[in-house]
Amino acid sequence: MRAIIISLVTICAVAGMLSAQSSKPVIVPAAKSAVTSAQAPAAVNNSASLQEALKMLEEMKAVNEETLRKQAATLEQLDELEKAADQLKIYAKRG
Repeated sequence: MRAIIISLVTICAVAGMLSAQSSKPVIVPAAKSAVTSAQAPAAVNNSASLQEALKMLEEMKAVNEETLRKQAATLEQLDELEKAADQLKIYAKRG
């Protein structure tokens, strides 16, 4: 009897969650380009600002490369953990 009641409560909960979801599709407009040819800024002739922009881009590149190195190291650790977990599963089945 208790199993039947738990089953009915579970079915009602699932049915409630299903009806709560919207069947109406969400339409996201396409992204527009930030700068169009008509709105393009004039070319900057100031070499100091160009140097600052170049320096900033180089710093961003260095930060991105460091982030990629960290992500690669993390992926390597995760692969090692996955291999260890697989070995544990094999040993657990044997024992």
